Amino acid sequence: MRLHVDQRHERVLELVRERGSLRVAELAAELGVSAVTLRRDVETLAGQGRVRRLHGAVVWPGGSVLEPPVRREPAEGPVIGMIVPTTASIFADIVRGAREAVRARGGRLVLGVSGYVDTEDAVQAGHLLAGGAQGLLVAPSWSGGVPVDGQERWLVDRGVPTVLVERSAPPGNQAAALDRVRTDRAHGAAVAVGHFAALGHRRITAVLQEGPHAARIIEGYGSAVRSLGLEAAPGAPSVREHGDYEASVDFLADAVRRRGVTAALVHSDEDAIVLVPRLQALGIRVPDDLALIAYDDEVAPLADVPLTAVAPPKRSVGELAAKLLLGRLAERGNGARPAPRQHVELLPELRIRASCGGGPPTR
Repeated sequence: MRLHVDQRHERVLELVRERGSLRVAELAAELGVSAVTLRRDVETLAGQGRVRRLHGAVVWPGGSVLEPPVRREPAEGPVIGMIVPTTASIFADIVRGAREAVRARGGRLVLGVSGYVDTEDAVQAGHLLAGGAQGLLVAPSWSGGVPVDGQERWLVDRGVPTVLVERSAPPGNQAAALDRVRTDRAHGAAVAVGHFAALGHRRITAVLQEGPHAARIIEGYGSAVRSLGLEAAPGAPSVREHGDYEASVDFLADAVRRRGVTAALVHSDEDAIVLVPRLQALGIRVPDDLALIAYDDEVAPLADVPLTAVAPPKRSVGELAAKLLLGRLAERGNGARPAPRQHVELLPELRIRASCGGGPPTR
Protein backbone atom coordinates (compact mmCIF):
# COMPACT_ATOMS: atom_id res chain seq x y z
CA MET A 1 0.00 0.00 0.00
CA ARG A 2 1.35 3.42 -0.95
CA LEU A 3 2.19 5.65 2.01
CA HIS A 4 0.63 9.07 2.49
CA VAL A 5 3.16 11.88 2.12
CA ASP A 6 3.28 12.50 5.90
CA GLN A 7 3.79 8.80 6.56
CA ARG A 8 6.49 8.71 3.93
CA HIS A 9 8.28 11.68 5.55
CA GLU A 10 8.22 9.93 8.91
CA ARG A 11 9.58 6.76 7.34
CA VAL A 12 12.41 8.73 5.69
CA LEU A 13 13.31 10.30 9.02
CA GLU A 14 13.23 6.93 10.75
CA LEU A 15 15.55 5.28 8.20
CA VAL A 16 18.02 8.17 8.12
CA ARG A 17 18.09 8.39 11.93
CA GLU A 18 18.83 4.65 12.15
CA ARG A 19 21.56 4.58 9.52
CA GLY A 20 23.04 8.07 9.72
CA SER A 21 23.12 8.59 5.95
CA LEU A 22 21.53 7.10 2.86
CA ARG A 23 21.64 7.72 -0.87
CA VAL A 24 18.44 9.19 -2.29
CA ALA A 25 18.20 6.40 -4.88
CA GLU A 26 18.46 3.75 -2.15
CA LEU A 27 15.72 5.44 -0.12
CA ALA A 28 13.46 5.67 -3.16
CA ALA A 29 13.90 1.97 -3.91
CA GLU A 30 13.28 0.98 -0.28
CA LEU A 31 10.09 3.04 -0.07
CA GLY A 32 8.86 1.97 -3.51
CA VAL A 33 8.55 5.50 -4.92
CA SER A 34 10.21 7.28 -7.81
CA ALA A 35 13.50 9.12 -7.31
CA VAL A 36 11.72 12.34 -8.30
CA THR A 37 9.14 11.89 -5.53
CA LEU A 38 11.81 11.06 -2.96
CA ARG A 39 13.90 14.11 -3.91
CA ARG A 40 10.87 16.34 -3.27
CA ASP A 41 10.42 14.70 0.13
CA VAL A 42 14.08 15.28 0.99
CA GLU A 43 13.92 18.92 -0.14
CA THR A 44 10.90 19.47 2.11
CA LEU A 45 12.55 17.83 5.11
CA ALA A 46 15.83 19.64 4.50
CA GLY A 47 13.97 22.96 4.33
CA GLN A 48 12.57 22.18 7.77
CA GLY A 49 16.08 21.45 9.07
CA ARG A 50 15.19 17.83 9.85
CA VAL A 51 17.76 16.28 7.47
CA ARG A 52 20.75 17.45 5.44
CA ARG A 53 21.34 16.92 1.73
CA LEU A 54 24.82 16.04 0.52
CA HIS A 55 25.67 15.13 -3.07
CA GLY A 56 22.65 12.93 -3.79
CA ALA A 57 22.51 11.62 -0.22
CA VAL A 58 20.42 12.47 2.82
CA VAL A 59 22.16 12.76 6.21
CA TRP A 60 20.88 13.00 9.77
CA PRO A 61 21.66 16.53 11.08
CA GLY A 62 24.08 17.14 13.95
CA GLY A 63 26.87 14.96 15.30
CA SER A 64 29.85 13.77 13.32
CA VAL A 65 28.10 11.85 10.57
CA LEU A 66 30.41 10.65 7.84
CA GLU A 67 29.24 11.50 4.36
CA PRO A 68 28.46 8.47 2.22
CA PRO A 69 30.72 7.78 -0.73
CA VAL A 70 29.64 9.80 -3.75
CA ARG A 71 28.71 7.80 -6.85
CA ARG A 72 29.61 10.03 -9.75
CA GLU A 73 28.01 9.70 -13.14
CA PRO A 74 30.24 7.68 -15.42
CA ALA A 75 32.44 9.86 -17.56
CA GLU A 76 31.88 7.71 -20.63
CA GLY A 77 28.14 8.38 -20.95
CA PRO A 78 24.71 7.32 -19.72
CA VAL A 79 23.99 4.13 -17.81
CA ILE A 80 20.98 2.25 -19.14
CA GLY A 81 19.24 -0.45 -17.12
CA MET A 82 17.62 -3.32 -19.01
CA ILE A 83 15.26 -5.92 -17.51
CA VAL A 84 14.45 -9.09 -19.45
CA PRO A 85 12.75 -12.32 -18.34
CA THR A 86 15.61 -14.44 -19.69
CA THR A 87 18.83 -14.07 -21.64
CA ALA A 88 17.96 -17.11 -23.76
CA SER A 89 15.74 -17.39 -26.83
CA ILE A 90 14.95 -14.11 -28.61
CA PHE A 91 16.23 -11.96 -25.78
CA ALA A 92 19.87 -12.86 -26.34
CA ASP A 93 19.93 -10.92 -29.62
CA ILE A 94 17.68 -8.16 -28.28
CA VAL A 95 20.14 -7.54 -25.44
CA ARG A 96 23.06 -7.56 -27.89
CA GLY A 97 21.36 -4.99 -30.09
CA ALA A 98 20.64 -2.71 -27.13
CA ARG A 99 24.17 -3.08 -25.76
CA GLU A 100 25.73 -2.16 -29.09
CA ALA A 101 23.54 0.93 -29.45
CA VAL A 102 24.35 2.13 -25.93
CA ARG A 103 28.06 1.43 -26.36
CA ALA A 104 28.09 3.40 -29.62
CA ARG A 105 26.94 6.45 -27.63
CA GLY A 106 29.69 5.94 -25.06
CA GLY A 107 27.33 4.53 -22.45
CA ARG A 108 26.94 1.30 -20.52
CA LEU A 109 24.11 -1.25 -20.44
CA VAL A 110 23.45 -2.93 -17.07
CA LEU A 111 21.27 -6.04 -17.11
CA GLY A 112 18.62 -7.38 -14.73
CA VAL A 113 16.87 -10.75 -15.22
CA SER A 114 13.42 -11.52 -13.77
CA GLY A 115 13.17 -15.23 -14.62
CA TYR A 116 9.52 -14.69 -15.66
CA VAL A 117 8.63 -13.90 -12.03
CA ASP A 118 6.30 -10.89 -12.10
CA THR A 119 7.29 -9.50 -8.70
CA GLU A 120 10.98 -9.67 -9.61
CA ASP A 121 10.62 -6.94 -12.26
CA ALA A 122 10.21 -4.20 -9.65
CA VAL A 123 13.04 -5.62 -7.53
CA GLN A 124 15.39 -5.57 -10.51
CA ALA A 125 14.32 -2.04 -11.42
CA GLY A 126 15.02 -0.77 -7.90
CA HIS A 127 18.45 -2.40 -7.93
CA LEU A 128 19.38 -0.93 -11.31
CA LEU A 129 18.21 2.58 -10.43
CA ALA A 130 19.97 2.48 -7.07
CA GLY A 131 23.12 1.55 -8.97
CA GLY A 132 22.93 4.64 -11.14
CA ALA A 133 20.79 3.66 -14.14
CA GLN A 134 19.26 6.78 -15.69
CA GLY A 135 16.63 5.04 -17.81
CA LEU A 136 15.07 1.61 -18.25
CA LEU A 137 14.48 -0.81 -21.10
CA VAL A 138 11.93 -3.31 -19.82
CA ALA A 139 10.39 -6.55 -21.07
CA PRO A 140 8.10 -7.25 -18.09
CA SER A 141 7.12 -10.78 -17.07
CA TRP A 142 3.53 -10.32 -18.22
CA SER A 143 2.37 -13.84 -19.10
CA GLY A 144 0.01 -12.63 -21.82
CA GLY A 145 2.31 -9.88 -23.06
CA VAL A 146 0.09 -7.17 -21.55
CA PRO A 147 -0.45 -6.13 -17.91
CA VAL A 148 -3.41 -7.36 -15.88
CA ASP A 149 -4.60 -6.59 -12.36
CA GLY A 150 -2.32 -3.58 -11.93
CA GLN A 151 0.92 -5.29 -12.99
CA GLU A 152 2.02 -2.04 -14.60
CA ARG A 153 1.89 0.11 -11.44
CA TRP A 154 5.53 -0.35 -10.43
CA LEU A 155 6.57 0.59 -13.96
CA VAL A 156 4.84 3.94 -14.36
CA ASP A 157 5.98 5.45 -11.06
CA ARG A 158 9.74 5.23 -11.48
CA GLY A 159 10.37 8.82 -12.53
CA VAL A 160 12.88 7.87 -15.24
CA PRO A 161 12.48 7.47 -19.01
CA THR A 162 11.28 3.94 -19.77
CA VAL A 163 10.81 1.98 -22.99
CA LEU A 164 8.83 -1.26 -23.19
CA VAL A 165 10.54 -3.98 -25.23
CA GLU A 166 8.48 -6.72 -26.93
CA ARG A 167 5.55 -5.86 -24.68
CA SER A 168 2.55 -3.53 -24.90
CA ALA A 169 -0.34 -2.22 -22.84
CA PRO A 170 -3.96 -1.78 -23.97
CA PRO A 171 -5.43 1.69 -24.53
CA GLY A 172 -6.46 3.26 -21.25
CA ASN A 173 -3.81 1.44 -19.25
CA GLN A 174 -1.20 3.75 -17.71
CA ALA A 175 1.63 1.82 -19.35
CA ALA A 176 0.12 2.51 -22.79
CA ALA A 177 1.60 6.02 -22.55
CA LEU A 178 5.15 4.61 -22.43
CA ASP A 179 7.39 4.38 -25.48
CA ARG A 180 7.58 0.84 -26.80
CA VAL A 181 9.33 -1.18 -29.50
CA ARG A 182 8.17 -4.66 -30.46
CA THR A 183 7.93 -7.14 -33.31
CA ASP A 184 4.69 -7.20 -35.28
CA ARG A 185 4.12 -10.88 -34.65
CA ALA A 186 0.66 -10.83 -36.19
CA HIS A 187 2.26 -9.75 -39.47
CA GLY A 188 4.81 -12.56 -39.19
CA ALA A 189 2.09 -15.18 -38.79
CA ALA A 190 0.17 -13.73 -41.71
CA VAL A 191 3.28 -13.89 -43.92
CA ALA A 192 3.64 -17.59 -43.05
CA VAL A 193 0.01 -18.28 -43.97
CA GLY A 194 0.46 -16.34 -47.20
CA HIS A 195 3.44 -18.49 -48.11
CA PHE A 196 1.42 -21.65 -47.57
CA ALA A 197 -1.34 -20.24 -49.81
CA ALA A 198 1.17 -19.30 -52.51
CA LEU A 199 2.41 -22.90 -52.54
CA GLY A 200 -1.15 -24.15 -53.05
CA HIS A 201 -2.01 -25.32 -49.52
CA ARG A 202 -5.70 -24.88 -48.71
CA ARG A 203 -6.10 -26.73 -45.40
CA ILE A 204 -3.69 -25.66 -42.69
CA THR A 205 -3.34 -25.56 -38.93
CA ALA A 206 -1.20 -23.99 -36.21
CA VAL A 207 0.39 -25.51 -33.09
CA LEU A 208 1.51 -22.69 -30.81
CA GLN A 209 2.99 -22.04 -27.39
CA GLU A 210 1.16 -20.25 -24.63
CA GLY A 211 2.96 -17.09 -23.58
CA PRO A 212 3.43 -13.36 -24.16
CA HIS A 213 3.40 -13.61 -27.96
CA ALA A 214 0.63 -16.16 -28.47
CA ALA A 215 -2.29 -13.74 -28.81
CA ARG A 216 -0.66 -11.70 -31.57
CA ILE A 217 0.44 -14.78 -33.53
CA ILE A 218 -3.06 -16.26 -33.28
CA GLU A 219 -4.54 -12.93 -34.39
CA GLY A 220 -2.35 -12.73 -37.50
CA TYR A 221 -2.83 -16.39 -38.35
CA GLY A 222 -6.63 -16.20 -38.10
CA SER A 223 -6.86 -12.95 -40.03
CA ALA A 224 -4.75 -14.28 -42.90
CA VAL A 225 -6.71 -17.55 -43.05
CA ARG A 226 -9.95 -15.59 -43.43
CA SER A 227 -8.53 -13.10 -45.92
CA LEU A 228 -7.12 -15.82 -48.15
CA GLY A 229 -10.17 -18.08 -47.92
CA LEU A 230 -8.27 -21.03 -46.46
CA GLU A 231 -9.58 -23.78 -44.19
CA ALA A 232 -8.03 -23.97 -40.73
CA ALA A 233 -8.20 -27.15 -38.66
CA PRO A 234 -9.16 -26.02 -35.13
CA GLY A 235 -8.49 -27.59 -31.75
CA ALA A 236 -4.70 -27.76 -31.69
CA PRO A 237 -3.39 -28.04 -28.13
CA SER A 238 -0.69 -25.64 -27.01
CA VAL A 239 2.77 -27.10 -27.47
CA ARG A 240 3.76 -29.06 -24.33
CA GLU A 241 0.35 -28.29 -22.79
CA HIS A 242 0.43 -31.61 -20.98
CA GLY A 243 4.10 -31.59 -20.06
CA ASP A 244 5.18 -33.38 -23.23
CA TYR A 245 4.68 -33.23 -27.00
CA GLU A 246 2.37 -36.20 -27.42
CA ALA A 247 -0.85 -34.18 -27.62
CA SER A 248 0.59 -32.02 -30.40
CA VAL A 249 1.92 -35.01 -32.33
CA ASP A 250 -1.43 -36.83 -32.07
CA PHE A 251 -3.30 -33.71 -33.22
CA LEU A 252 -1.07 -33.18 -36.25
CA ALA A 253 -1.14 -36.84 -37.25
CA ASP A 254 -4.94 -36.86 -37.11
CA ALA A 255 -5.15 -33.55 -38.99
CA VAL A 256 -3.04 -34.93 -41.84
CA ARG A 257 -4.66 -38.36 -42.07
CA ARG A 258 -8.31 -37.54 -41.47
CA ARG A 259 -8.81 -33.84 -42.16
CA GLY A 260 -6.65 -33.27 -45.20
CA VAL A 261 -4.30 -30.76 -43.55
CA THR A 262 -1.11 -30.26 -45.58
CA ALA A 263 0.66 -27.40 -43.74
CA ALA A 264 1.25 -26.23 -40.19
CA LEU A 265 2.69 -23.19 -38.44
CA VAL A 266 4.59 -24.18 -35.28
CA HIS A 267 5.79 -21.83 -32.55
CA SER A 268 8.63 -22.16 -31.76
CA ASP A 269 11.26 -23.65 -34.08
CA GLU A 270 12.71 -25.52 -31.10
CA ASP A 271 9.35 -27.23 -30.70
CA ALA A 272 9.12 -27.88 -34.43
CA ILE A 273 12.49 -29.64 -34.30
CA VAL A 274 11.12 -31.94 -31.60
CA LEU A 275 7.87 -32.62 -33.49
CA VAL A 276 9.33 -33.48 -36.92
CA PRO A 277 11.04 -36.83 -36.05
CA ARG A 278 8.05 -37.89 -33.98
CA LEU A 279 5.76 -37.27 -36.93
CA GLN A 280 8.13 -39.09 -39.27
CA ALA A 281 8.15 -42.06 -36.90
CA LEU A 282 4.39 -42.23 -37.50
CA GLY A 283 4.93 -42.20 -41.26
CA ILE A 284 4.16 -38.50 -41.79
CA ARG A 285 6.99 -36.99 -43.80
CA VAL A 286 8.07 -33.33 -43.73
CA PRO A 287 7.62 -31.70 -46.19
CA ASP A 288 6.14 -34.47 -48.42
CA ASP A 289 3.02 -35.00 -46.29
CA LEU A 290 3.11 -31.90 -44.11
CA ALA A 291 4.80 -28.57 -44.82
CA LEU A 292 6.07 -26.77 -41.73
CA ILE A 293 6.91 -23.16 -40.96
CA ALA A 294 8.46 -22.44 -37.56
CA TYR A 295 8.26 -19.17 -35.66
CA ASP A 296 11.35 -17.44 -34.13
CA ASP A 297 14.24 -18.73 -36.30
CA GLU A 298 16.56 -19.34 -33.36
CA VAL A 299 17.75 -22.80 -34.41
CA ALA A 300 15.52 -23.53 -37.42
CA PRO A 301 18.41 -23.89 -39.95
CA LEU A 302 19.96 -26.63 -37.79
CA ALA A 303 17.04 -29.06 -38.04
CA ASP A 304 17.52 -32.36 -39.87
CA VAL A 305 15.02 -30.95 -42.36
CA PRO A 306 16.00 -27.24 -42.30
CA LEU A 307 12.92 -25.31 -41.31
CA THR A 308 11.37 -22.38 -43.12
CA ALA A 309 10.89 -19.85 -40.33
CA VAL A 310 9.45 -16.48 -39.42
CA ALA A 311 12.40 -14.42 -38.18
CA PRO A 312 11.67 -11.50 -35.84
CA PRO A 313 14.18 -8.62 -36.17
CA LYS A 314 15.52 -9.30 -32.68
CA ARG A 315 18.75 -7.31 -32.73
CA SER A 316 17.00 -4.36 -34.39
CA VAL A 317 14.33 -4.34 -31.65
CA GLY A 318 17.01 -3.94 -28.98
CA GLU A 319 18.94 -1.37 -30.97
CA LEU A 320 15.92 0.82 -31.74
CA ALA A 321 14.60 0.63 -28.16
CA ALA A 322 17.98 1.73 -26.81
CA LYS A 323 18.24 4.62 -29.28
CA LEU A 324 14.73 5.75 -28.36
CA LEU A 325 15.62 5.72 -24.66
CA LEU A 326 18.91 7.54 -25.26
CA GLY A 327 16.95 10.20 -27.14
CA ARG A 328 14.63 10.65 -24.15
CA LEU A 329 17.63 11.09 -21.85
CA ALA A 330 19.10 13.67 -24.22
CA GLU A 331 15.81 15.60 -24.14
CA ARG A 332 15.97 15.71 -20.37
CA GLY A 333 19.59 16.77 -20.36
CA ASN A 334 18.99 19.59 -22.83
CA GLY A 335 15.74 20.72 -21.27
CA ALA A 336 14.08 20.20 -24.67
CA ARG A 337 10.37 19.78 -25.13
CA PRO A 338 9.71 15.99 -25.23
CA ALA A 339 8.85 14.59 -28.64
CA PRO A 340 5.60 12.58 -28.93
CA ARG A 341 5.74 9.10 -27.43
CA GLN A 342 6.30 6.31 -29.93
CA HIS A 343 4.81 2.86 -30.44
CA VAL A 344 7.09 1.16 -32.95
CA GLU A 345 6.48 -2.22 -34.58
CA LEU A 346 9.13 -3.92 -36.69
CA LEU A 347 8.16 -6.49 -39.32
CA PRO A 348 9.57 -10.03 -39.27
CA GLU A 349 10.78 -11.73 -42.44
CA LEU A 350 10.21 -15.25 -43.75
CA ARG A 351 13.36 -17.30 -44.36
CA ILE A 352 12.71 -20.05 -46.86
CA ARG A 353 14.26 -23.50 -46.32
CA ALA A 354 13.44 -27.13 -47.02
CA SER A 355 10.50 -27.79 -44.70
CA CYS A 356 7.87 -26.35 -47.05
CA GLY A 357 8.95 -28.24 -50.17
CA GLY A 358 7.64 -27.08 -53.52
CA GLY A 359 3.93 -27.29 -52.81
CA PRO A 360 1.17 -29.39 -51.25
CA PRO A 361 1.20 -33.17 -51.56
CA THR A 362 -1.13 -34.75 -54.08
CA ARG A 363 -3.75 -36.90 -52.41
